[in-house]
Amino acid sequence: MTERLYYHDATLRTFVARVIDVADGGRRGYLDRTAFYPTSGGQPHDVGQLDGVRVVDVVDEEGRIAHVIDAPMAAGAPAEVRGEIDWERRYDHMQQHTGQHLLSAVLEDLLGLRTVSVHFGPETSTLDVAHAAGDASVLEADLLARVELRANQVVAEARPVTVTVEDASVATGLRKPSDRAGALRIVSIDGLDRSACGGTHVANTAEIGPLLLRRQERVRQGLRIEFICGQRAISRTRRDLDLLTRIARPYSASIDETARLVENQVAEVSALRSENRRLAEAQAKYRAAELYAASPVRADGLRVIVERIQGGVDSAKSLAMAFAPFARVLFIGASKAPPSVLVATSADSGIDAGKTLRPVLESIGGRGGGSARLAQGSVPSAESIEGVVSALTTAGVNG
Repeated sequence: MTERLYYHDATLRTFVARVIDVADGGRRGYLDRTAFYPTSGGQPHDVGQLDGVRVVDVVDEEGRIAHVIDAPMAAGAPAEVRGEIDWERRYDHMQQHTGQHLLSAVLEDLLGLRTVSVHFGPETSTLDVAHAAGDASVLEADLLARVELRANQVVAEARPVTVTVEDASVATGLRKPSDRAGALRIVSIDGLDRSACGGTHVANTAEIGPLLLRRQERVRQGLRIEFICGQRAISRTRRDLDLLTRIARPYSASIDETARLVENQVAEVSALRSENRRLAEAQAKYRAAELYAASPVRADGLRVIVERIQGGVDSAKSLAMAFAPFARVLFIGASKAPPSVLVATSADSGIDAGKTLRPVLESIGGRGGGSARLAQGSVPSAESIEGVVSALTTAGVNG
């Protein structure tokens, strides 16, 4: 069994312990006691050093804790080592974890939303919450702001956060009932929350620092809310401010005006795109009529129009579809860069574009297909384009 020093003092940064076992070629060390927190309960593991050797992972192995290191630890007689926790990472985890307890309690008190699951990530953390019936809707902005305000009010009150060990049979007032028997480690936020938890926590709510709620989305088990606390919230806010400043700079405006200016520009771009699309369709209709009039009628009554396309056949779709109203026409658009082909047919042409194009392409290792009226595909090489066009033209003759 490994004595877990972090249970008694989450602020312990250094410690001395005996090496009681090594494994995995010396890269997995076991100590008689440790301040390194293993991944558990959603909280990520600590990192740090053992006698100057980097600890990269900490794993709970049913009673004893494995310290995964990036250089072999010598086997042999038990020896003492000095452990040092990466305090910046540990304290960040403490802020996020206590912040999660606080946020879970506020969400339940204000909105009746119970915490279903928690995920602590390297940059942001998330809470999945739901009502007792299992449902939850995305919160209105003012309601989310109300939750955030209340959480930060509790932060400012510097309420004590205490850890006690109580027997499960007499432990009452827990936010989430525990199904474990025997001793429970209970983390309490004074006057707000009592939760069974084995994680590391700050000593009072003021240490959580600012708590910021960000994105939210519906998930299968309810509502997922993203949050960040402490230095993470400050760093993220600074990044957001820098980003807004960069966006505002081209407008020669303040960041407070940015949202309105961007919305206006998006509306303008949308209108221009619509107008551009309308003009492109009109131009395509004009070009289709021009090509149709200039194309001779074959003996079988079909007009076959071949157009060389620059930059891929996707750009010719408007032109291809513009032939739909015309009588008995087969349109073939061909591009050498990238090698591709587009086929469009009128309803009275007697030619199924998809069924005609697919076997021609497959015969040379290409791929493609589509509907009866419009189909396209890729050609293995630019040198194969003319052969494909010739085959399609012949297919048109044969129907």
